[in-house]
Amino acid sequence: MWSLPEVRWAAIATGLFVLGLVAHVTDGPGWLWWTLCLACYVTGGWEPGLAGLRALRDKTLDVDLLMVVAAIGAAAIGQVFDGALLIVIFATSGALEAVATKRTEDSVRGLLDIAPERATRLTGTGEETVDTAELRVGEEILVRPGERIGGDGEVVGGAGEVDQATITGEPLPVDKTVGDEVFAGTLNGTGALRVRITRPAADTVIARIVAMVEQAGATKARSQLFIEKIEQRYSIGMVAATLALFAIPMFFGAELQPTLLRAMTFMIVASPCAVVLATMPPLLSAIANAGRHGVLVKSAVVLEQLGSADQVAFDKTGTLTEGSPRLAQICSLGQTHTDHDVLGWAAAAENASEHPLARAVVAAARDAGLTLEPAEEFTSAPGRGVAARVDGRLIEIGSPVQLWKTTGHGEPDLVVKAVAEVEDAGQTAVLISVDGIPTAVFGLSDRIRPGAVDTVARLTTLTGNRPILITGDNKRAAARLAAEVGIGDVRAELLPQDKVTTVQDLESRGGKVVVVGDGVNDAPALAAAHAGIAMGRTGSDLALDTADAVITRDELGTLPAVIALARRARRLVIANLAIAATFIAVLVVWDLLGALPLPLGVAGHEGSTVIVGLNGLRLLSSRAWRRALAT
Repeated sequence: MWSLPEVRWAAIATGLFVLGLVAHVTDGPGWLWWTLCLACYVTGGWEPGLAGLRALRDKTLDVDLLMVVAAIGAAAIGQVFDGALLIVIFATSGALEAVATKRTEDSVRGLLDIAPERATRLTGTGEETVDTAELRVGEEILVRPGERIGGDGEVVGGAGEVDQATITGEPLPVDKTVGDEVFAGTLNGTGALRVRITRPAADTVIARIVAMVEQAGATKARSQLFIEKIEQRYSIGMVAATLALFAIPMFFGAELQPTLLRAMTFMIVASPCAVVLATMPPLLSAIANAGRHGVLVKSAVVLEQLGSADQVAFDKTGTLTEGSPRLAQICSLGQTHTDHDVLGWAAAAENASEHPLARAVVAAARDAGLTLEPAEEFTSAPGRGVAARVDGRLIEIGSPVQLWKTTGHGEPDLVVKAVAEVEDAGQTAVLISVDGIPTAVFGLSDRIRPGAVDTVARLTTLTGNRPILITGDNKRAAARLAAEVGIGDVRAELLPQDKVTTVQDLESRGGKVVVVGDGVNDAPALAAAHAGIAMGRTGSDLALDTADAVITRDELGTLPAVIALARRARRLVIANLAIAATFIAVLVVWDLLGALPLPLGVAGHEGSTVIVGLNGLRLLSSRAWRRALAT
């Protein structure tokens, strides 16, 4: 805290004020306590005064400058202690705001502390210790037992257990062998690992988390932008009213000192300091708290949108399910090709795809010991499937409904029967076509994410509406999953544009829809929704870039928590505005209709600023997150 200049200057100003007050009370020489008070003016007021003059140079009126002018005006009429008190309280409120900002930043930057600064890089001649910032893609590092991993990468040698709780939230260490992905900042347990760096230091998962939260902190909510828009007009009107409050009584022969004192008091109590500070501390505190617990909210605007949401729409695969399906069965359609041949061709065609179903096919082929042939002319159409030429054959893989429309060959009865058999088993059916002829139907199954049932129930209570399911999967598989998690409204077999249409239809009825997804085909719906949330671990790059928020650990239970936290932040903003407006109204009326003492006006005005600032900081605490989880 003492590293902040605002805190140091506020402390010095407070000390000088106390010394001056003691000198005055003990009948010390006048020059002494005057000097101490003027020194208090300088130490506590030079920074806001300079900031106010710079703002004035840019043709904007800053409340900091108004406070300094009011303090100088008080000193000019002999109220030097009242002016010094104003400076002290104003400097203290500024210091508290700086501390709040630093706490928010530290809570985010503290994420970087888990990443090591040094790593052991392997070279052609041996080992060398380097800064992790110097690691380049393709280089290899050695991670010994008990060390933290220096960068995001792939294990190319060794095996061990890695504690990934800081990134994924998994409570137990995960076994890592050759081919597995590891993350910077995670802790290696037993066994040495040789890791090939796959991302530069600036693009690691942990670095992107910090960058996204910092970017969120730099944005301004709509309520804040509205306040800043009216602040200038309000400040100008307040200065005009202050001048009128001084000039009009003087024109009718009023005495200088009480008239100027009342005008200065009015300018102090009418200043919108607390109003300006009412909005951002709660929102930024909520963003930082959510970031610490695995939800990245990209802006204060997004937090406001989450707080007003009344409907949630889930994607199925990779969102409500774990996104790591497995190949459960292969239904041949009576062709001469063996299951191994079809699986090998399908895996070769899917090898370049990032879809979870594609990864399941590739994994099944590798588990079967098949060698994947190189694929040529690869194409991918979100919501439809992929196509590629493998060993001279055109291999097409995708939704039975969509792919059947494009091929139209084969025996319809066999295709329908095989698809029905797979879907009746609660599996996702994928049609494989070889040279335009349907050849096999793959049945793939997935597991429901832990906590999905509880999440759906909590969201229903929180928003007042049951979530809906929007998926490109078949109706039977979608209905079966929806029944298991408690969703009643199911929209299945949707293409990406159909998901957008569904979202737009819901919002045209007055709903504010949050879409939760992970794939490329979810990106249009994420962009069209009131707010889009992507699953961080299984999400595609396009989904992560398009979404307004990211659940980095893929813990569905954090979704209702962050919505509850956003709603609480909205309530705190409203409460802060009410507090600030009440203080201003009461103090202004008191000054205009009665005789408000300047010290009491200073204490009331600056006290309201401190109150709203501290009120917003409550959302930084772990208790606030626990309360949101329990909502």
